[in-house]
Amino acid sequence: QVQLVETGGGSVQAGGSLRLSCEISGRTFSGWAMGWFRQAPGKEREFVGAINWSPGTTDYVDSVKGRFTVSKDDAKNTMFLQMNNLKPEDSALYYCAAGSGGRLPQRYHYWGQGTQVTVSS
Repeated sequence: QVQLVETGGGSVQAGGSLRLSCEISGRTFSGWAMGWFRQAPGKEREFVGAINWSPGTTDYVDSVKGRFTVSKDDAKNTMFLQMNNLKPEDSALYYCAAGSGGRLPQRYHYWGQGTQVTVSS
């Protein structure tokens, strides 16, 4: 089966940095897209950023542009989310996902279990 596992979450003070990793196994993703989403308690799941696996094209929600970077390691089928200058409003459970791409969660078919990011003031 396809498995996605997020790691790298934790607690950090405002202005700090974290790097999340998403390891994918069970399928080749050369024609797929990989995305990052986040969900805070009581809120809807929100698109953060994504990358088309083969061309490497990226997309980001406005609130993280210039602070977050999505990248990948083709050989390891691993996607990363580098988060710099973190803000308290970035606190959420972060999910990685695989699917056809775009900003809508409905376009992603496989999901990880999530990793918690907590940013304190």
